[in-house]
Amino acid sequence: WMRVVFFIPTLVPTVVACLLWIWVMQPETGVVNTLLGYIGIKGPGWLASPTWAKPAFIMMMIWTCGNAIIIYLAGLQDISESLYEAAEIDGASFFRETISITLPLLKRTILYNMVTLVIGVFQWFAEPYIMTQGGPDNATMFYSLYLYQNAFTYFKMGYASAQAWIMLVVAFAIILILFKFLKFGESNNS
Repeated sequence: WMRVVFFIPTLVPTVVACLLWIWVMQPETGVVNTLLGYIGIKGPGWLASPTWAKPAFIMMMIWTCGNAIIIYLAGLQDISESLYEAAEIDGASFFRETISITLPLLKRTILYNMVTLVIGVFQWFAEPYIMTQGGPDNATMFYSLYLYQNAFTYFKMGYASAQAWIMLVVAFAIILILFKFLKFGESNNS
């Protein structure tokens, strides 16, 4: 049932998810502020506040992390139980098993999820466009939304094209750093 709970939000269409989160984040009648009110906290105007708009988008992004969780689960299920049994016989603690077995054998899964996350973050456009159009006070003016506005609102096609190339180079550089940091291609037997 946990797989279903985490994966269902990824099946919700983007526009529907945005409308749902606009409703959930309403300052007076939203679910989040109502729950905060039960414990004596006056909730902020999430999407109307420059301070709280990005945390609202972060919560929305976390809500849709089901794909990554399913991929991590598949990676964990691929690790042989005999490795953990051997480590327990040798007297390894849970922490030692995690550091010496789980993380090294999940390295490629972690790399895949991090690369897809970087690409997804750079392409994040629909949610801020639908929910805030980059406001309030440009607090949610993500790079792809700014690129879109330069191209199709202000008709600065050359500037937007340069922005797209910069976005490609920066994303590529981050991905190369991830490959280097996680030492992709090295043997897991080291």
